[in-house]
Amino acid sequence: MKFWSFLSIVFLSLNSIAQVSGTGQISGIDDTDRLNTITTAVPFLLIAPDARGGGLGDAGAATSPDANSIHWNPAKLAFIDKNIGFSMSYVPWLRALVPDINLAYLSGYKKISKREAIGASLRYFSLGDITFTDVVGNTTGQFRPNEFAVDLAYSRKLSDEFSGGLALRYIYSNLTGGINVQGQNTKAGQAAAADVGFYYTKKQIKLGEKEGKYAAGIVFSNIGSRISYSDAAVKNYLPMNLRLGNALTVLLDDYNSIAFVADFNKLLVPSPPIYELDNNGSPKLAADGTNVISAGKDPNRPVGEAIFSSFNDAPLGASEELKEVNYSVGMEYWYEKLFTIRTGMFYEDPTKGNRKYVTLGAGLRYNVFSLDFTYLIPITQNHPLKNTLRFTLLFDFDAFKAQNKEATADPTK
Repeated sequence: MKFWSFLSIVFLSLNSIAQVSGTGQISGIDDTDRLNTITTAVPFLLIAPDARGGGLGDAGAATSPDANSIHWNPAKLAFIDKNIGFSMSYVPWLRALVPDINLAYLSGYKKISKREAIGASLRYFSLGDITFTDVVGNTTGQFRPNEFAVDLAYSRKLSDEFSGGLALRYIYSNLTGGINVQGQNTKAGQAAAADVGFYYTKKQIKLGEKEGKYAAGIVFSNIGSRISYSDAAVKNYLPMNLRLGNALTVLLDDYNSIAFVADFNKLLVPSPPIYELDNNGSPKLAADGTNVISAGKDPNRPVGEAIFSSFNDAPLGASEELKEVNYSVGMEYWYEKLFTIRTGMFYEDPTKGNRKYVTLGAGLRYNVFSLDFTYLIPITQNHPLKNTLRFTLLFDFDAFKAQNKEATADPTK
């Protein structure tokens, strides 16, 4: 893949998967329909890595806990019933354009007491092979850009119905291989971040004549340092995010249950401001050489200030702030805890990226492992996951040990 083709694919990918941080866009039009997407570095951290969450429209802050809970809400780990387990997920990316871009995800957990659990995960995003050329088209090298994140998580029950969790994250992003761009040497970006989550679950509630369960979750994710790809470049924000989730499960009978989930997400990074233009349509400059802002706030702020001010810095005020909230809703049906089907929908405002899609998924659960898969159907635009399946394989070591004990006790099996 040629370098400029690679850059085009990266641009398409970033605009398709996330609202990613920049310094804002220049505009003199104060219009409620004005495109004003938020951008950040390393948006691969926002991709739903597992087929279950993906099948629910990218919802998971309050769903029942499993081996992929580190991504959605580390606080859920404390409520896992099993002692140890892990999962493997594979997500093809931009498969209609390039065959070798994908996201791989490994995640696992271990209960260390009845009230505590630890977990770890590795997320690896490969952007395929690229060919670097000089100004006359001569090949100067080959490179495979990649990004990864390593997580360590801890979760503890604070009561019989409430838990808290923390995940620490190291992020590495190497997109250029150190090539020289416009006279500047590039480098791999590195950062550290943390997720802080809380989870509440009520396992027995009355829903008319039926019984059910209710859960809620809140997660602050990717809270950490800014990242840069060269010594001279302005540092970019991580995709710091606030996720609120609810889940209601209805037990239809002894064999059937259905769950309804909903998540709300908002990036905790600055909104791009509106800059003033001079009579020639060029950016108006202040005495210090910076662009003059006509609405909104300077996007280059310290991380702490950026988080708190992200709720009131949109150029068009509260109405635009509400448009920065993404919605995920989903439904999950289980038959005898052996077979499941899922569906969901994701919505993003047209002025903030316009991602809208429906998801379909299914899963099978065996004694030792479970297999989930998801298919995405875009509504308004092409999506990197269009016409592709993503898979997750989960392993339950408790069931594996029980199966071995049973076989040992009865040699005929």
